[in-house]
Amino acid sequence: MSDDNEGNAAQAAIIKAIRDDPSLYQHQIYLTQRPPIFQTVDMDKLEELAAEKLRKGNRERLNSFGKPYGFRQMEDYPRMMVDATVRDLSVTLFGKKYPHPIILGPVGVQGIAHEDAELATARAAQRLKAIYTLSTAASRSIEQVANENGAGSRWFQLYWPKDNAITLSLLNRAKQNGYSALVVTLDTILLGWRPEDLKINYLPFIHGVGCQIGFSDPVFMTKCNSIPMDVVPTFPYDPETLNTLAAGNGPKTEEFKKIMEIAIRWLKDEVTSGFFRTWSDVGFLRTSWEGPLLLKGIQSLEDAEKAIDAGVDGIVVSNHGMFFGFSEFPDSEELSGGRQVDGAIGSLDALERIMKSSRVREAQKTGKFTVLFDSGIRTGSDILKALGLGAQAVLVGRSYMYGLALQGQEGVEEVLKILLSDLNATMGLAGYKDIEDVRSNLLHHLVRA
Repeated sequence: MSDDNEGNAAQAAIIKAIRDDPSLYQHQIYLTQRPPIFQTVDMDKLEELAAEKLRKGNRERLNSFGKPYGFRQMEDYPRMMVDATVRDLSVTLFGKKYPHPIILGPVGVQGIAHEDAELATARAAQRLKAIYTLSTAASRSIEQVANENGAGSRWFQLYWPKDNAITLSLLNRAKQNGYSALVVTLDTILLGWRPEDLKINYLPFIHGVGCQIGFSDPVFMTKCNSIPMDVVPTFPYDPETLNTLAAGNGPKTEEFKKIMEIAIRWLKDEVTSGFFRTWSDVGFLRTSWEGPLLLKGIQSLEDAEKAIDAGVDGIVVSNHGMFFGFSEFPDSEELSGGRQVDGAIGSLDALERIMKSSRVREAQKTGKFTVLFDSGIRTGSDILKALGLGAQAVLVGRSYMYGLALQGQEGVEEVLKILLSDLNATMGLAGYKDIEDVRSNLLHHLVRA
């Protein structure tokens, strides 16, 4: 073999190794001389591109809370002369090792962002070895998403139905389809006050978008005197066209009216019924779910300690976020006030306060309690700060939805590669060799700007 051939083979081998490791994505861009698929790796620019694409389609508005204020108000001092040559992004959650700390958080109604909806996201999560968290407000069924996620890791997020029989049915379906953890959202017992949605009468649920888990549930559908239905939302989502259909006559109108009636019942009677649970109700879930049980929406130290007392396995510190109108969207952008409660504390501040609890830290240290963070993650630096404050992994939502809206599965994968590569480089340059090193030492190097 000639020297040129040997050189080409070596270069090809290096590029293949880099492609196999998403945390080395920036190396791939430089070595192949191919730009990123969106011509940018800046999340602010991706947000602009996603908003523009949606506007061109005369479809959904892109809600934005602006810059993640909490992250920008916190800075870290990089450590020099530290051997971070070989870096390890892996984390262990509930006894299972994962290659990185990024979890795809529960985002509902993805069918209004891309025609492949949650199926595309589930496939991307499997390929990039990220945990995928399916929302109860999904526009595809539990079974369909599990099939697309294949051998990937997946969790199920629960909007807690009022009817316990329906809750048990959802949990059983999740267990039967390989969802290993249950994430229970606490802050959406009823819809929050949403001026922008109200101004344009915007609620995709009304048209059956985001009700697919209800439509496919045998217990709920029996309660509606019907049988499970496979209702795939039309894309692009056009409320005016659907309202015109509902106001018309004929078989298609009657069929659609039935879908709307069941959708409203799913929303009003079950998932956002206004039936508030108390800490004593957690025992029902604990006895009904064998795997890890997490409570999402915890924002106070007191509630975090109550979660320990309730026997759950962990919490997700979050103030709920927003994206395409109504959705279970985790990225609250760290401004004061989340999707559900105006004026609520920023999640990064909430995480900092919660981790001051000696009970939380001790339970976390012994492996009995897991703390995850969910809100406003846009960069590798954001991830490091959340981990440094005490989180064991982070959930992202808004950022991967940009990718989904722009280019489906490939777009979601692109966003994950951007975040992982940014995290890998930033962690090394800040002087940390692995995630445990970050969690043990970064806190001492964080300061308020």
